[in-house]
Amino acid sequence: MRTVHVQKIVDEVARLCQEACYDLPPDVLKAIEAASSSEKSPLGQGILAKLVENAYLASRERVPCCHDTGIAAVFLEIGQDVHLTGGSLHEAVQEGVRRGYREGCLRKSVVGDPLLRVNTGDNTPAVVHTEIVDGDRITLSVLPKGGGSENMSALSFLLPGEGAGGVKKFVLDTVKNAGGKACPPLVVGVGIGGTFDYVALLAKKALLRRIGTYNKQPHLARLEMELLELINKTGIGPLGLGGSNTALWVAVESFGAHITALPVAVNLQCHAARRKLCTI
Repeated sequence: MRTVHVQKIVDEVARLCQEACYDLPPDVLKAIEAASSSEKSPLGQGILAKLVENAYLASRERVPCCHDTGIAAVFLEIGQDVHLTGGSLHEAVQEGVRRGYREGCLRKSVVGDPLLRVNTGDNTPAVVHTEIVDGDRITLSVLPKGGGSENMSALSFLLPGEGAGGVKKFVLDTVKNAGGKACPPLVVGVGIGGTFDYVALLAKKALLRRIGTYNKQPHLARLEMELLELINKTGIGPLGLGGSNTALWVAVESFGAHITALPVAVNLQCHAARRKLCTI
């Protein structure tokens, strides 16, 4: 049994919140650079070049690459042989977000009640997903999720007989409906299967996967490739102003489902596809 004090969680979450907003992941930056080289629209080329310049400037100056520093989605994979001491794990995560957003001068974008609309002033509550796994380590992943792309995400229950064709149509319709509102080029997370709540989580977790890493299931890897090609044929382009690069990547995650159901969720992520993780 390995002991970890919750203060370590506070410190790491605070750091990850800031670094995620300052530094685009290398795979995302590389994908935007590649899109800039392949883009057929002159306007699109200019936009993508500015996104690359912006990313390097943000990293160098230690400022957010986007003013919308999002609501923090925090994923914890906790080894079953870890014993946490010193307080509440959940409160440690929330305190880490408070500290990270305060010390990093990151925009506070969270309201405490969705109807009363009063800003909490510290970007909490963060959305926390916890999973118990084998081992004696803790993996922390922070995904600052901007409002524009999150607002254009969607979920549907298809008829089982609609199959892969129905999934493709729903994903494509979601991207078309989003247009430029989700700030393309996008990373598209797709969840298939599970239940009403779990399919959305699958789509969100898909966004944590590195660009260029296909699903290990051949039929899902093939679906990812087909969806990326279809999305980039829409002509929506960078920031919705036309072009051949509407998405940088499509990642699909799946789970078992009831015989009567084919749940599908699409979680869009904007060009500022921020994520940061560490292992404790």
